[in-house]
Amino acid sequence: MGWFGGSSKNYHFEMFSVSHFFIIVLLLVVASCIYLYRQKLKTDKTRNWEIGAAISLITIEVTYHIWMLINGNWDISHAIPLELCSISLILNIILLLTRKKIFYEILLFTALLGASQAIFTPLLNYDFPHFRFYHFFYTHLMSIWVPLYFTWAKGYRPTIWSVLKLFIFLNVLMPIIMLINKLVGGNYMFLSHKPSSTSLLDVLGPYPWYILSLDGLLITLSLIVWGLFREKTAKTELERNLPMS
Repeated sequence: MGWFGGSSKNYHFEMFSVSHFFIIVLLLVVASCIYLYRQKLKTDKTRNWEIGAAISLITIEVTYHIWMLINGNWDISHAIPLELCSISLILNIILLLTRKKIFYEILLFTALLGASQAIFTPLLNYDFPHFRFYHFFYTHLMSIWVPLYFTWAKGYRPTIWSVLKLFIFLNVLMPIIMLINKLVGGNYMFLSHKPSSTSLLDVLGPYPWYILSLDGLLITLSLIVWGLFREKTAKTELERNLPMS
């Protein structure tokens, strides 16, 4: 079936190939444009774009599951949207449709920490112009562009409580996913074992201790993201209350 088939024989993906470098450049160019044109994007006329983007994400994700079914790749052990990037995609869609800040607060961290890593070091077999190539990079790119758009154009900002909300969200979700992994024989979010390929988890200790190390690393990196994107005022409250000399 060519570009929509299950074989990657004619579409073998290589990291840091021309197609991969193009995606990285596209990520940076669009992110830069969002920042540079943030004032023009403040208008409510962008609401139609937000709805359209949400519909496009739903469409390509549904098509992805149809692709897996057609090619015999769909299995409950790996196809349920329980990976961190899949959860980010769902949050992305909900944020675009509702504009609720609670979804932004979680998505900002999961996207910048998860989707960015997936773009720079993708676990992908299919190269351009295969459907899976489009699906993988479109969903991950949007998971970064959307929270940046809501940050720079719509004025959303994380607070220190956003980090706490992320911690609670993931640690409530974690035992549920571990139970599902046990029931379906899966390894969602790598909570059953480390991936077979080389990864960051290799330096975080053996199972199950690397899960605790990963939790600590997540909080540390989230605090860095919060520091970069939090609301920065020209003067602190203390400075405003000092008498003029």
